[in-house]
Amino acid sequence: MDAKIIDSFEKQGAILLKGVFKEWVNKIISGIERNLVKPSKYANENNVKEGRFFDDYCNWTRIKDFKDFIENSEAAKIAAEIMKSTTAQFFHDHVLVKEGGTSKETPWHQDAPYYFVNGSKTVSMWIPVDPIIDTGLRFISGSHKWEKMVRPVSWSDDSDFYKKDQEWLPVPNPDLDPQNYHILEWSMEPGDVVLFDFRAVHGARGNKKNIRRRALSLRWVGDDVTYIERPGRTSPPFPGHGMETGQKLREDWFPIVYTKS
Repeated sequence: MDAKIIDSFEKQGAILLKGVFKEWVNKIISGIERNLVKPSKYANENNVKEGRFFDDYCNWTRIKDFKDFIENSEAAKIAAEIMKSTTAQFFHDHVLVKEGGTSKETPWHQDAPYYFVNGSKTVSMWIPVDPIIDTGLRFISGSHKWEKMVRPVSWSDDSDFYKKDQEWLPVPNPDLDPQNYHILEWSMEPGDVVLFDFRAVHGARGNKKNIRRRALSLRWVGDDVTYIERPGRTSPPFPGHGMETGQKLREDWFPIVYTKS
């Protein structure tokens, strides 16, 4: 991977790569549609009043299209390279579908506080299978370097995700204070991918257009990541994982898909 791309990722916390998964779009679409027909126990409709905002995760072991993509595409190698890691360990998959006419926005947040992982080598891949014009992700450039993390909230009602007190930053609203934030946002085509650090603050616009907005996210971790206890049930929760703070993630649940030779 070009050093300038890696440098931009490290500075901004998020970057766009064009067309890298174009040949996998039909496979991803097939997996998303299977997921919609047969959601898991973790599926959520996010309490929308107009349209539909569906999300679901941890389905890759039962949906063969996702499993094939994770294990046989260049995703793991790209993850390792952008993280500057010798390995890419798969954390989980996440399907997000905002049907046309869904005005609900995804609140500004960081992924990291919802997860039980600790470390600097992390990357999420957001891969749309529909054209994205003013309906995609938005990032606060450089926010992955903030000293404190943003208060995690429930997407359904913006309530506190964890009930225990902890020192969080207030949820920002860059649209009310645009001079103090540099927002990254891109138009995208099917097969493009946004790579972002788990700590990057991001949100997403509603989908008021008359087209679907389907996307698959893949979450990866690298060499320095370990388990950390959070002040409540994480998302995803992975019940019965048996890990303790400071341990590496168990490879029978979170496989290492790529190792640099």
